[in-house]
Amino acid sequence: MFVRRSAAVLAATAVIGTAFAPAALADESPGATPSQAFPSALYGSTDPTYDGVWRQSLALLAQDSVDVKPAKKSVDWLVGQQCESGAFAAYRPDPSAKCDARTKVDTNSTAAALQALEALDASDAVTGAAVKWLKSVQNKDGGWGYFPGTPSDTNSTSVVIGALDAGDTDPKDVPSKDDRTPYDALLGLSVPCDETGGGAFAFQPDKKGGLAANADATAAGVLGALGEGLDADPEEDGPDKASPKASQCAGGDSFTIEDAAANGALYLADAVAKNGYLKSSLPGAEDQPDYGNTADAVVALGAAGRTADAEKPLAWLEKNSGTWAAKSGPAAYAQLIFAANATGTDPRAFGGADLVKQLGATGPAATSSDASTAPADGKNDKDDQDNASDEDDGGVSLWWIIGVGLVGGIGIGFLLSGRNKKQQP
Repeated sequence: MFVRRSAAVLAATAVIGTAFAPAALADESPGATPSQAFPSALYGSTDPTYDGVWRQSLALLAQDSVDVKPAKKSVDWLVGQQCESGAFAAYRPDPSAKCDARTKVDTNSTAAALQALEALDASDAVTGAAVKWLKSVQNKDGGWGYFPGTPSDTNSTSVVIGALDAGDTDPKDVPSKDDRTPYDALLGLSVPCDETGGGAFAFQPDKKGGLAANADATAAGVLGALGEGLDADPEEDGPDKASPKASQCAGGDSFTIEDAAANGALYLADAVAKNGYLKSSLPGAEDQPDYGNTADAVVALGAAGRTADAEKPLAWLEKNSGTWAAKSGPAAYAQLIFAANATGTDPRAFGGADLVKQLGATGPAATSSDASTAPADGKNDKDDQDNASDEDDGGVSLWWIIGVGLVGGIGIGFLLSGRNKKQQP
């Protein structure tokens, strides 16, 4: 899911080549300058140019998921980012200025905002316009790319499916001009069982139409195939015992979207079984644990009913993710809260940390919450503020940000094509 300004992202940018290496990414942690003030309603303290709407949406959605009512001004700020068309861009520094052809609206920001605003009971005019816009930019294959008109990818298609579901729109009832549904697009991105990485999802087909397994896309694809949003609930199998889960990849002529979800979950279960985490591998660099993608995998496993398989990566995150989340900021805290929720774990006691309180410290004080989410004076603790000021915003897995190549190519400089980087379990 998400934007992570780190050495890894910069390395991904360099690999793509100078044509896709925008100057905007020259500094891995842009941050605010003394002459540049960011909105006080915004979560996080670093430059929101490439992830403002995304991280705000995740922060608000995560707070709602734990019964915390966010500050009204933070919700109003997100609503104010919407264009008249219903779409959202990554960040609009001047919401009073009308959107035009130069406003780079995208499906991921719009879908994330829609999920958050639906959870917070925003007006039908706001959410309905977002749904209408997303439908209007659907590709013929039934899916979505990051920007309107770009080829469909698993991550974008999945986050839009979650948004449609949040907006009470059944993805099965959203056919494209070629009468293809979003689930048809995901089925076309599922790696066949008899190929390397069988059962996983690819980010996109390669130039020859081949599908390469991608753990990042697989975590997203499982949620999309299940019709779930970013804050997916754990599958409920009944009070007696969990239903048996697939032990081998399913294929054949009767291959269904349910099979694709089960296959993807099985792939993720195998990927985290050894070390308890996913790795992110970049050319010329040593393999590194990928905290964001690991959290996404936990959410997907929980949503697919494989909570036993999620136990090891969840325990790894509880032990190891603190420093990463403190540096990465609100979206990272939100992602960990989603992982806790999807496995029935208390996010207020996550490896000894209160994720809800830590997330709250990165933005305005909540309108209301239980006593464990904020100090009695209604202000954020100084220690939490210090952590928030040390952010390197974005945090979440690379499946949202990946736009370096695509966005850089059109002059925005984001991180999309990093999604195609080699990933290993």
